[in-house]
Amino acid sequence: MIETLPRRERDVFEALCRLGGGTVAGVRQALDAPLSDSAVRTLLTRLEAKGLVRRQTGEAGNLYSPAPSPDSVAAGALNRVIDTFFQGSAASAATALLGMTRTLKPEELAALERAIDQAKERGQ
Repeated sequence: MIETLPRRERDVFEALCRLGGGTVAGVRQALDAPLSDSAVRTLLTRLEAKGLVRRQTGEAGNLYSPAPSPDSVAAGALNRVIDTFFQGSAASAATALLGMTRTLKPEELAALERAIDQAKERGQ
């Protein structure tokens, strides 16, 4: 459903996912293109009506968070990219991503090695 959102709603939702949650002012500051507080509030309300955003009212005002977990949104987006541009091959996508990176940190290399080992154990 995320890919069918109008551009501004998608921008606001993606900013909220990057933040993991936040206030209207926080979301506004995280946007690449400037919007007024009232515009961000309106877009968050629309996203809430669509079931994509949760709102909690507290002492400091409203706090918004993505309703689906950012991990599940990221996994869905990545699956669409893999299907669209890499003919469903996660290995091709991973190879392309690694080719874009100049250097990997030791902890990133270790995480990749663990993921490869786990995939081997699952027989993939």
